[in-house]
Amino acid sequence: MSDCLVAKYGEARLPRYTSYPTAPSFSPTVGAEEYARGLEDVGTAGPVSIYLHVPFCRSMCWYCGCHTTITRQDAPVLEYLDVMKQEIELVAFAAGNSVPVKNIHFGGGTPTIMKPDEFADLMKKLKSAFEFEDQNSVAVEIDPRTLTAAMIEALGENGVNRASLGVQSFDPIVQKAINRVQSFEQTQAAVSGLRAVGVSSINFDLIYGLPHQTVRSCVETVALATRLRPERLAVFGYAHVPLFKKHQRLIDDAALPDAYERNDQAEAIADELVKAGYVRIGLDHFALPDDELAVAARRGTLRRNFQGYTTDTCNTLVGLGASAIGRLPTGYIQNHVPIGLYAERVSAGVLPTAKGYLLTPEDKLRAKVIERLMCDFEVDLKQLTCEFGYDADFLLDRNDRLRDLEADGVVTVSDGRVSVSQRSRFMVRAVAAAFDAYFGSYRRAHSKAA
Repeated sequence: MSDCLVAKYGEARLPRYTSYPTAPSFSPTVGAEEYARGLEDVGTAGPVSIYLHVPFCRSMCWYCGCHTTITRQDAPVLEYLDVMKQEIELVAFAAGNSVPVKNIHFGGGTPTIMKPDEFADLMKKLKSAFEFEDQNSVAVEIDPRTLTAAMIEALGENGVNRASLGVQSFDPIVQKAINRVQSFEQTQAAVSGLRAVGVSSINFDLIYGLPHQTVRSCVETVALATRLRPERLAVFGYAHVPLFKKHQRLIDDAALPDAYERNDQAEAIADELVKAGYVRIGLDHFALPDDELAVAARRGTLRRNFQGYTTDTCNTLVGLGASAIGRLPTGYIQNHVPIGLYAERVSAGVLPTAKGYLLTPEDKLRAKVIERLMCDFEVDLKQLTCEFGYDADFLLDRNDRLRDLEADGVVTVSDGRVSVSQRSRFMVRAVAAAFDAYFGSYRRAHSKAA
């Protein structure tokens, strides 16, 4: 990316566009009643995916932007899992107990904070409430520092075939600065154990833009990570928002790289991964050439959801747990964030919906445009607007943000086709924002563009 583009766009705070509209547009006017009505038809709209949020960790990583709570005790986790089982019953009842399930994803927090028998019991509850398809996928996010041999066995016995491991950086100086000391050997042991029980796809999360991070340390982290040959890697830029995440105030602002350094780190990581045989997928994912994510990218069938880039084709995502976000054909639903309030609502026999958003036809069009840009770096506006009953000029006329990007050489616009230039792909979120009718009205901060 050129220095002038970094200077102009690099410090911009932009959504990651894992949904459209993004979460700041959600409203409390959409609640449990709207969710219940939306669930009535999900069993007939094809298979669904389920996301379970486990908001507990043993220690706080200072860079973390997730909704999580630190506990050294097991009791809060057990109590929470009991509530989650009740929520499963509420959702299954509202949906008519006939929901075909294709994908399960456990996120957090640290889902493997559960004991092995607790994980097995939760899986049993899911299978009793929903109808699992034969070719289903079960994915779990893992902190290698706390993963036990017994838990690895439980994951294998309960059908887990995908695992995402938090790595972030192997640089000990960076690890100390973010309060996440994790050795290469711990990560290696986790990978070996997971592969031994049949987990066929492993993802690593890496982060650039962390305190004291350098291009050299990023390259060294990639060298170590690729020795373990994960099938996929997700590479994110650190979002420093201490106003919203108070624990991030423990990070020294002066130790953070600027936009130019962040861009250099991102490019260096990408270059090293490509040299190691990985294919660049969208904005921030990498995969081995025969991985289904890479295949989907080549075929133009890549999708984007709250977990990032995916091959998940389900149009419905059921979100379970405090703060979990779900997606129905009609719109988005988010549960209450405070664990106490979430538990209170579920215990009262009420779906714990805090807010949501009902999609309009225009929203669905813009969502599709943004998804294709984020996945393919180009979009045929004529084709999509025709499918949705609009004219392409509807999205192009008076689009000053897009015109600025075109003038800067970030995009080309020709005969209704918008294409992001090869050298400006890290600016794709800025291009997506040009089609976001709500951009500029968001009240919260987002991550930097570069």
